[in-house]
Amino acid sequence: MDPLHGLRRLLVRVQVAVFTAAGITLVMSGLLTYNATAGILATPHPTATSPAETPSPTPFPTIAPVAPTATPEPTGTASRIIIPALKIDMPIVQAPEAFPYCNVAQYVKEFSQPGRPGATVIGAHARPEMFLPLLEASLVNDGASMLGMLVLVYTSDNHLYLYEIDLVKRHQLNYDIIALPEGVTQQIVITTSEGNRDTKPKLMIRARFLHETAADPARANPPPHIVVCQ
Repeated sequence: MDPLHGLRRLLVRVQVAVFTAAGITLVMSGLLTYNATAGILATPHPTATSPAETPSPTPFPTIAPVAPTATPEPTGTASRIIIPALKIDMPIVQAPEAFPYCNVAQYVKEFSQPGRPGATVIGAHARPEMFLPLLEASLVNDGASMLGMLVLVYTSDNHLYLYEIDLVKRHQLNYDIIALPEGVTQQIVITTSEGNRDTKPKLMIRARFLHETAADPARANPPPHIVVCQ
């Protein structure tokens, strides 16, 4: 055998071995690189993450119970009465112990006041510029024309109370009319004389409560010009 031929064959085998080893090395290097960059051929390691936190429910705001505010008890007394249909408009004062005044109406302090349970009693003489129109109206058909008339009563604490006449009683010798009908909590009774100062029977008119509202102080408190009756 030619010695050179043998040497060439040996060199070829060495080259093949070298290229083969290099190819395997390149493939493995490529796979490793591929795996490292793409993560397709190798199973990726799961990234450690914090467990999802369950959101806490938003608490409802705490609302403290509110106690109902009590409506303050009215403190005023009747200070003005108006009956528009009869053109009556008079200041009101407390009735004296002696003979009633002239030029003003008067409330009887032993009874109630507007805005409070019970009956408010308001009286005045049956004289011109006073309660004479009530007496005159009562003489016709027992005062039927007065039923349904509105009565406005102001109080000294600046309130206006609205009433509607629902009963007219002539020749009364007592105050039975002040008894509250069923379901009624407050009312007014208007009274006046049916004759001279020695006449005992009285005209009494009852009016039921309808509405209450705040009032202008000047309108609610007209200055009374009291006259001592003769």
